[in-house]
Amino acid sequence: MAPGGRIDTDIAERVKNLAAERYSDRIAGIEFHPQCFLSSGHFAGDDAARARAFVDMANDPSLDAVWFARGGYGACRIAEAVLPELTDAARRKVYLGYSDAGYLLAALYKHHIGRAAHGPMPVDISRTDGEVPVARALAYLAEGDARDMLEPTVSPSTGVVAFNMSTLSHLLGTPLQPDLSGHVLMLEEVSEYMYRIDRLLFHITSDPGVRRCAGIRLGRCSEIPENDRDFGQNADDLVRYWCEKAGIPYLGVADIGHDIQNKIVPFGRAATV
Repeated sequence: MAPGGRIDTDIAERVKNLAAERYSDRIAGIEFHPQCFLSSGHFAGDDAARARAFVDMANDPSLDAVWFARGGYGACRIAEAVLPELTDAARRKVYLGYSDAGYLLAALYKHHIGRAAHGPMPVDISRTDGEVPVARALAYLAEGDARDMLEPTVSPSTGVVAFNMSTLSHLLGTPLQPDLSGHVLMLEEVSEYMYRIDRLLFHITSDPGVRRCAGIRLGRCSEIPENDRDFGQNADDLVRYWCEKAGIPYLGVADIGHDIQNKIVPFGRAATV
């Protein structure tokens, strides 16, 4: 289902074909909720339609996972409202996506509903060589936490979460914010000026909950626009600067981002799906 923007039907067909070609023995089928193709202004249907699609799929005992179709914007408008409607069936599912879907992943993780994971979405098939990340997601959903699908530093011994910086910054201080105590926090960003990345890191590392995390890893910050003046520092410089000011350990790089290399990060401690 699409918690934010819509997808085109050709994306759904390409993903279904890829699944049938490579995973027909392990994935019985992929159901794209009709809501994915609705259009209501910016969104894939109005808030009620998107919330209903999520609840219907999460509560359907015949489905093993809810795979978010794409990011964009809109998940924050439904995340809090859907939680009270979820049943035991929802607690047995995997939830996979990234970017704007992080609002729902955060809410689900906070309330111990299912197994949230940051990873590729169906819309990624529209990228150059987009079959690569979509196949990675399908393999994860079919096979569990095989090492070649996961971000390489993910460990069963340490809790971990991953977010787009803008998404995390906006959910901090809201009812969606999960407990990050003792977790390794992985961050990535796309299409933001460097000064905005700096501002996002100021807000993120100032949060008391984030300051209780075990450390921060920096994923890729891509497609950074050129400003009218050079900021003079790169993303690695900035995360080191703000981690030092906040007393948060900087742990190095993370293999995540808005690209085809985006690896999967199961929230919490890695476990077999």
